[in-house]
Amino acid sequence: MSVTLNNGVQIPLIGTALFVAIVQVAQPTSAFFRLGLGTWAGLDPKDQAAAQAWILSALKSGYRHIDTAQMYSTEKYVGNAIRDSGVPREEIFVTTKLPWNHTHRVKESLDESLANLGLDYVDLFLLHWPQAVFYDASNPFPKNEDGSIRTIDHQFNETWAEMEKLLGTGKVRAIGVSNFSVKTLEQLLKTSKVVPAVNQVELHPYLAQNDLIAYCKSKGIAVTAYAATGYTTVREDPLIIQLAAKYKASPAQVILAWHVARDTIVVPKSANPQRQKDNLQLPKLENDDLTRIMSLDKNQRLSNAADERGQVWGWTIQELGW
Repeated sequence: MSVTLNNGVQIPLIGTALFVAIVQVAQPTSAFFRLGLGTWAGLDPKDQAAAQAWILSALKSGYRHIDTAQMYSTEKYVGNAIRDSGVPREEIFVTTKLPWNHTHRVKESLDESLANLGLDYVDLFLLHWPQAVFYDASNPFPKNEDGSIRTIDHQFNETWAEMEKLLGTGKVRAIGVSNFSVKTLEQLLKTSKVVPAVNQVELHPYLAQNDLIAYCKSKGIAVTAYAATGYTTVREDPLIIQLAAKYKASPAQVILAWHVARDTIVVPKSANPQRQKDNLQLPKLENDDLTRIMSLDKNQRLSNAADERGQVWGWTIQELGW
């Protein structure tokens, strides 16, 4: 029903954020704690505000893990939905993330997130990206003259050291990273005193990340998948459609069941109340079908692909270790 992180903290595996084991269609309630709810709502303030309603519907459907980030601009609406839901705070696992331009102000950034959420603590605080971006309070996407993201020379090891200090404050229960590769994790672990509890990365059948998952497992790092269903690109793959018909499920349910079978945490985002409920009722896939889905791996990024410069948000693929 949950995953125990490397510091003993338990994280629900279903919501718009997490997964860990196979869920039988006949046992929908067992999925409520295996899947999290992602709360990225785009860049339009109206869409961000509208997220409060569908976050609330997810909580009422049984989701107990909510995944947000200061860069999503939905923290306020997550907090409002939690209070409106009537669900006790201690029953909800809340993840938020340190923005890439807050690498020199870790403590201050966490306090801002807690104020946005209206909470005393978060369960998991992630370093959102390994690269550091120039701090502009009014613009989280500062650009160079050529249009590329304006990164700065700052080691994420230094940022992580500041995040480690938060563990003794009562404001976070666990810390982790996001968008880290084997390369960047190895660099981080050279100086870290605390092994990240979680690494949240893009993960779906077209980007299976087998080597990264194996490495994280060897270090006791749980893996959370974002862009977990691969958008329509993967959901409309002929094999996924074929399996959806076989299991009398939606393509999204089939893909999420594949994630669960791999013991990964999942944070799919859905604003549709019925699909939110459907995502909590997953088929148990046969081993042969799990293997067939694995064969779709193309090492293809759909959420954060490199641009024409060969960069992803200011860093090259080589720097990211992707």
